[in-house]
Amino acid sequence: MRLGFEESQTPFDSGSQQARVWTERWVADWMFCTNCGAPRLSQFPANSPVADFFCPECSDQYEVKAKNGKSFGNSVADGAYDTKIARLTSNTNPNLLLLGYDKAAREVRNVCVVPKHFFVPEIIQRRKPLAETARRAGWVGSNILLSQVPEVGRIYVLRNGQPERRETILAKWQQTLFLRNQSVEARGWLLDVMKAVEAIGRPEFSLEDVYAFEGRLQLIYPNNNNVRPKIRQQLQVLRDSGYLDFVGRGQYRLRMGR
Repeated sequence: MRLGFEESQTPFDSGSQQARVWTERWVADWMFCTNCGAPRLSQFPANSPVADFFCPECSDQYEVKAKNGKSFGNSVADGAYDTKIARLTSNTNPNLLLLGYDKAAREVRNVCVVPKHFFVPEIIQRRKPLAETARRAGWVGSNILLSQVPEVGRIYVLRNGQPERRETILAKWQQTLFLRNQSVEARGWLLDVMKAVEAIGRPEFSLEDVYAFEGRLQLIYPNNNNVRPKIRQQLQVLRDSGYLDFVGRGQYRLRMGR
């Protein structure tokens, strides 16, 4: 994997549009499909709605967001809110590919992919409509709330200039692929319980440890009066899906390799 941009490409000094040309060229040259492992991604025609690339073998789609600097922060601006929400239940809903580059060094530093099965309405924030004086008056955009995505849903291909092993990337991807078989509503509960488990901070934990998040989950789901049974149900789904193991007497363990 080559980190630097091709010298023959348009230089950065003309603005952000040239930077987009450089980063998209890098994705086309070096990025593989994190879903099936195909060696190359193909680019959609310019101005295609939502997605930028697709896998010619498994058809998974990718939306690319590039930024100069180390971190994307807690959120990233995205396209039209209604379009994004409508595609959450579609097979063509894209994975999110976050690419961080160093403008001065002219190279890619970080590449992180958020699988599409981590997208639920709660992480898509509706922005205020554009003012009547704007060229696209009334248009409503969206933000993707990266802070609401569990750590396991942020799969690094490149971290601080160091590539991750392809086998590790594909294994991490497979570990949560079971979420694609869940409805959007069911995924919401599973993701919230997964975040609670992550917040415990240990590979082995108890049912009581997860119950400690009952109040937080009650705030998220105020109409659910059976939060504890719901927690147990989600832990059972995560166990049956191979995400964690039940080791007896209310004790659980995250699968090794996460």
